[in-house]
Amino acid sequence: MSRGPDASTLVERALVASAEAADCPVTIPASDVQRWASATFVGARHMLTLATQTSPQSDLWLAALPEAEFVIRGHLVADLTVTRIARNGDAVTAELEILTVEER
Repeated sequence: MSRGPDASTLVERALVASAEAADCPVTIPASDVQRWASATFVGARHMLTLATQTSPQSDLWLAALPEAEFVIRGHLVADLTVTRIARNGDAVTAELEILTVEER
């Protein structure tokens, strides 16, 4: 019996939906996840690369990402950091680190 999509898939879907709502569609050409646990929490660190086109909407969306609220079923987004933004002509690539914690 399937439990549904994992946290990585849900994070990616939430980012894509958020970008589409802001009128700056993105793709995710690369992603990685590292599971972690402490005495009190279980979660994951997600490293993603986003690709989009240069536009005022994409600039605003990327700038607002660290404060954005994401609903991820069964998980809380504890931290989101844009670690790098690179521009090459009309193309924008952004690297993100996202920390999720499983709700219990």
